[in-house]
Formats: sequence, C-alpha cells, structure tokens
Amino acid sequence: MTTETKTATSAGEGLAERILSGERRALARAITLVESGRADHRAQAVALLAEVAKAGRQALRIGLSGTPGVGKSTFIEAFGMMLTGQGLKVAVLAVDPSSARSGGSILGDKTRMERLSRDPLAFIRPSPSQTHLGGVARRTREAVTLCEAAGFDVVLIETVGVGQSETLVAEMTDLFILLMAPAGGDELQGVKRGIMEMADMILVNKADGDLKPAAMRTVSDYAGALRLLRKRPYDPEGFPKALPVSALAEEGLKSAWEEMQTLAAWRRDNGFFVSNRAEQARNWFEAEVREGLLARLTRDPAIRAKMARLGAEVAGGRMAASDAAERMLRELDA
Repeated sequence: MTTETKTATSAGEGLAERILSGERRALARAITLVESGRADHRAQAVALLAEVAKAGRQALRIGLSGTPGVGKSTFIEAFGMMLTGQGLKVAVLAVDPSSARSGGSILGDKTRMERLSRDPLAFIRPSPSQTHLGGVARRTREAVTLCEAAGFDVVLIETVGVGQSETLVAEMTDLFILLMAPAGGDELQGVKRGIMEMADMILVNKADGDLKPAAMRTVSDYAGALRLLRKRPYDPEGFPKALPVSALAEEGLKSAWEEMQTLAAWRRDNGFFVSNRAEQARNWFEAEVREGLLARLTRDPAIRAKMARLGAEVAGGRMAASDAAERMLRELDA
C-alpha cells in the first residue's frame, strides 16, 4: 500500500465514523470531497465510500423530474415536511444546471426550501450538474451512498428537468416520479414516450383552486395514456398510475406516499428491488470505467495534440467529423 493510499484510507476512516454517527457537517464535507476533481481528493473519496459501504445501510431512493415551473421545489418541501412529520429522515439532492459558458451554478434550492432546510430531520444538498447529461451531477450516485450511510430513510433526487438522458435518474433510484402541471390535451403530446415508460408514477401538481378541474382532467388523460403502454414485469396491477397533488395546499401528498410505499414493498417482496439495485451497481461500475478511461486519454499530451490537430481539420472543413474520429481511433489502436 502506497503512502498516498494509507493517508487516504486513514482520513476516510475518521470521516466515515462521523458520517455513520449521523453528523451532518461530516456528510456535507464528504459530498464536497466526492464532487472534487482533484486526484488526492478522489483517492480519499474512494477510501471513504469503501468504508461507509460496510455498514450496508439503505434508504428509499426517489427520483423526481418535471418541466421547469411545475413546482418541483415546492412539492419537495411539502412532501419532505410530511415525511419528517412522520419521524423519517429525508435527504434532498437537488441538482442545479451549470452554465455552459462559465460553469457556474446558482444553487438556490436551500432558499426555495426554507422550511425544510431548517428541519432537523432533513438535509438539503444542492449540486451543480457541471454539464453532465441527464440533469444529474456525475457524483450524485456517491452522494446517495453517503446519505444512506448517514442514516437517512428517504433520499430525494431532484433533477434539472425532463431531458433526453433522463434514464440516468432511473438508473440510480428505486422509484422515478414525474411531476406535471395541469394543462390541456396538447400537453400530453409534448411528453416523450420514453419518459412516460420510465415513470413509476405521474403526479399532477397544482390540483387546487381554479386549476383543480383542469388537474383532474389531466390526471385522467395521463392515466389513459399509461394504460396504453406495455405492461412492465416489475409493476403490480394498477401501476404505473397518475395522481393529483397540491404542494401548496398540501393535499394528496399522503396518498402519493402510500402508493410509493405500496409499490416499493411489492417490488421487495417479489425480488425486483434487489435485482434493480444489483443492475444499478453494475451500471455504476461501467460508467466509472468509461469516465476513467476518457480521463486517462485526455491527460495524455500526445493524444491531446492529435485531437487538437484533427479538430482543427474538421473545423476548417478539410475533413469530415466521422473521418477524423475514425483516424483518431485507429491511432489509439496502433
């Protein structure tokens, strides 16, 4: 074992003990550590994750997505407060979109969830997506593992929004919830079939006041659309389903939670919960290998120089992008 590895392991063990005891500052520090891009921090993060994994703790992982303006933060705060009111510990990993130009992110979720952020049974951690696809940060999986080790019962992952690579959210959660707003029939046509097929439950928010009739019609529309989809082997009868909720009036939240518990319990009893977690672990491993290989390639000065040369040829219109990529791959094989 190298000196660097010994140091990383020692540091990881000390922090791991504090996380396992439920210390919130230690959890926040650990998430900062796993999000760091520094090589020495990465070594410490790997050692830390290996240490906390020994505890074998698990939480119910719930992914939540929806278009901007649908009320995700309002829903999460109301839903989280309901859960903590039942004595459950709730962690919220809210991923904010990063600027493609500066790489910066507002990270305003604690401001938007003021009540929940003050709840002693809740932990809110906003993280920048850092241009990572799928509306999740690259290290969100590791942050989930740390929250589970800290003893949280439910981990909510709020994504940037409905996008092409939303499958990444489903690959790290036990339940994937799609939050929608009341709208006319045209709204249903705007929802991608792939996302509908991934959703375990569709919650139509803002089902209160003047919008309640429209919300109920929208629920009916989505329920009809879900019945037309192919039956999934890991769903009991009646799932996936659409339900009305009002985060503002705090209505329908308990019913939604009961349905989530029913679905999770059925999957546990029928072996789908464990098999899903196993498949997620395999996907995590493969993703880490791909990311690591890419990082090693881009650190090589000779490879970077070749990439820059071929990139200039493509930018100047002297070579097709596909041809340049093929040449680059042939040089890597040589």
